[in-house]
Amino acid sequence: MALEKARITPDGGQPVPVLFNPTQYTLDRSNQIAEIPVPGLGAPVLQFVCGNTATLGMELFFDTYEQQTDVREHTDRIYRLLEVDPETHAPPICTFSWGDVSLRCLIERVGGRFTLFLSDGTPVRSTLNILLKEFIEVSVEVRRNPTQSADQAKTVTVRLGDTLSGIAADQYGDPALWRPIARANRIDNPRSLEPGRVLAVPPLPPSRPP
Repeated sequence: MALEKARITPDGGQPVPVLFNPTQYTLDRSNQIAEIPVPGLGAPVLQFVCGNTATLGMELFFDTYEQQTDVREHTDRIYRLLEVDPETHAPPICTFSWGDVSLRCLIERVGGRFTLFLSDGTPVRSTLNILLKEFIEVSVEVRRNPTQSADQAKTVTVRLGDTLSGIAADQYGDPALWRPIARANRIDNPRSLEPGRVLAVPPLPPSRPP
């Protein structure tokens, strides 16, 4: 059974296969966490900001010594995936696929080393270090992780300068809906919020038809 070759396919274009499959790759995922200083506390309050896109890094090996041909015929196809399309004003969105690994991505970086040459200086061996960054359509990400979910209970951590109306605007999409938050947290003075306090944000009742 032939070993499946990894390939990078730009949207609307032809697949760019590798000559040799990578021997390893790195897949990184992370979150952005903000540190909010609160006067009087021994440590800052941690607040989740957002998730970061995944990155996939690997080293690709190219060798055309036996064929005595220029290895750049293969490596240049990878480099060209960084070029900006004049119509979209951006490089192409690609899909890296290898076995059960598939990542829709943009190529963020390609670094190459050329290490073997013919007598006339033609390079015949190269190693490319490439970094791919996951690409997710905005509409898909919003559906997957809506920023406003008025029908679900949640909590928020008060930051310096926060107001109930501002929190209501963030959570419900309407600053006038601050009273349910005040009632749920027994807040008598909506103008006085202590930074670092965790507030319950109750779900809103379903709206009644007119």
